Amino acid sequence: MQPQIVLLKEGTDVSQGTPQLLSNITACQAVVDAVRTTLGPRGMDKLIVDGHGKATISNDGATILKLLDIVHPAAKTLVDIARSQDAEVGDGTTSVVLLAGEFLKQVKPFIEEGVHPRIVIKAIRKSLTLCIQEINQLKKTSINQLNKLDKDPNQRNLLEKCAATAMNSKLIHQQKDFFSKMVVEAVLSLDDLLPLNMIGIKKVSGGALEDSILVSGVAFKKTFSYAGFEMAPKSYKNCKIALLNIELELKAERDNAEIRVDNVKEYQKVVDAEWKILYDKLQKIHESGANVVLSKLPIGDVATQYFADRNMFCAGRVPEEDMKRTMKACGGAVITTVHGINESVLGNSEIFEEKQIGGERFNIFQGCPNARTCTIVLRGGAEQFLEETERSLHDAIMIVRRTIKNDAVVAGGGAIEMELSKMLRDYSRTIAGKEQLLIGAIAKALEVIPRQLCDNAGFDATNILNKLRQKHAQGERWYGVDIMKENISDNFKACVWEPAVIKINALTAACEAACMILSVDETIKSPKSQADGPPGGAMGRGMGRPR
Repeated sequence: MQPQIVLLKEGTDVSQGTPQLLSNITACQAVVDAVRTTLGPRGMDKLIVDGHGKATISNDGATILKLLDIVHPAAKTLVDIARSQDAEVGDGTTSVVLLAGEFLKQVKPFIEEGVHPRIVIKAIRKSLTLCIQEINQLKKTSINQLNKLDKDPNQRNLLEKCAATAMNSKLIHQQKDFFSKMVVEAVLSLDDLLPLNMIGIKKVSGGALEDSILVSGVAFKKTFSYAGFEMAPKSYKNCKIALLNIELELKAERDNAEIRVDNVKEYQKVVDAEWKILYDKLQKIHESGANVVLSKLPIGDVATQYFADRNMFCAGRVPEEDMKRTMKACGGAVITTVHGINESVLGNSEIFEEKQIGGERFNIFQGCPNARTCTIVLRGGAEQFLEETERSLHDAIMIVRRTIKNDAVVAGGGAIEMELSKMLRDYSRTIAGKEQLLIGAIAKALEVIPRQLCDNAGFDATNILNKLRQKHAQGERWYGVDIMKENISDNFKACVWEPAVIKINALTAACEAACMILSVDETIKSPKSQADGPPGGAMGRGMGRPR
């Protein structure tokens, strides 16, 4: 008899072969089912409660998957692709998970029948290449059609339509016209790199969604203030702004030195010196000509009173993000010493005011010379509602950024997926072998998007998909689901547009995820380390300690 070779630690769970592969596909199906009903304008929301009892209501695929505590290693792959789609293009997270899940579902019967996973992966990659080529061809058609519609591709109109399409499936779809203009205005106010952190979003509970405002400059909530701030003026015209990283409090001087004294007079001198140092700092700031003083660090009650007596406004503990955006909009620099402070390091703003917005007070800078930043102040009902509105606007902002960088658009509402499905079906008839069936299965998988749009809206999916197949076979490439009329329509003319880069990214990510899951044929799980005793001992076998 051969001696048994122990390779892995006792308790290691090893699963392999086709059953393991099918188990991974089934786990991914469960994840897809969690977000399936959130797709499209008639998608449902999910209420997720975490371990601390915090409730989140959302229909954003990336947010839902982030909050789900998924432990299955293969199913986590879908969470990762949703996150990558969210980080790369901002929207289409539900679509990408749905596509990946459907690719796996359609090829599952072939795996069960013994087709080697490598052949399936090759067919998926071939389909992806064909789809990307087709989208690049369709992009050219769309640009020609935009010109026929008398809409210049670089116009604001195009961006507003793309932003509105992104908001169609969100909580704020009723106000999409209002917010799409606001989002486009916000993105166009940035510099060429379109940095996302230069658009601030502040939330104030209360009021209606239409009360939301866009400040072409900086707005942030009033910071903690000491006594004396009531006496300071609350608005200025043509003000000078000092941006500091200095703590203007008495205790700060005491912390920076060690002094030994042997009588009371000496101690008094130390106290007087501390006051003198602080007053010298304050005097230098006043002499620089600044009207508004902002600091990342606290500004104490003495300094607040000093500035108020000289008609100056001050705010300490300003968050770093708001400080950076103020510097970007108003110019100037954040300084760490008051020595040599002069007009060259001060920022400028036409109007500064502190005003009430709902139940909060805001400091607002407008008319900034370098306004390469802006702030959206959101109003609305409950906190969860405002958070979901912020997530919806984030998706729309990302869409507009992508459209500015890649101005090619395609029709939404399942039109592009139906066209790609038709193209793959036609191609599969021209080849022989197993690939023909596999590419046909992937063509069917692409139809999941229009089918799910119909299911979520309560339409007869079979009937509408049959109509769409007929139209695409007749060469009508832009026909998709019309949610408003429970029918099909030319979504390009209906201005349901999406950036082509989203579709390319979504298909690439979904195919990569499907290929990765199909290429795994063995899972090895190491046992959890036991803190109570040696592995494999009595405690390691689950007897546990008596309580």
